[in-house]
Amino acid sequence: MTDNGLRTVPSRHDVKVTVDRLEAAAKAKGLTIFARIDHAAGARTVGLTLRPTELLIFGNAKGGTPLMQLQQTIGIDLPLKALAWEDAAGKTWLSYNEPAWLAARHALADRGGNVVKALTGAVEALAKEATSP
Repeated sequence: MTDNGLRTVPSRHDVKVTVDRLEAAAKAKGLTIFARIDHAAGARTVGLTLRPTELLIFGNAKGGTPLMQLQQTIGIDLPLKALAWEDAAGKTWLSYNEPAWLAARHALADRGGNVVKALTGAVEALAKEATSP
């Protein structure tokens, strides 16, 4: 499912396992893990509740720099991020911004095509690895 550039796919794992698998797959591809944020844990620190929700920020300069050389503002959306979250029914989902949408957002739709294609293939493969059995 895609909504305004946000791709959301179902996961067969809980949130923690989905992000663990995503992190392992990203590292195996030589990507840098910049941060892993447990939003539910953060909510608990201020006395609030939140269903399991974790964000992974990942990427590498080889993929992002060429796009930033064309349009530096895309740096606000890079490195890439993926959010694993549990809905009210207990189902786990993985959401991420589609690289083509990010390129269009920063007026790169007609430039950076090969880089965008490579990023799209990479993030789709990582999402599949994280969410599949």
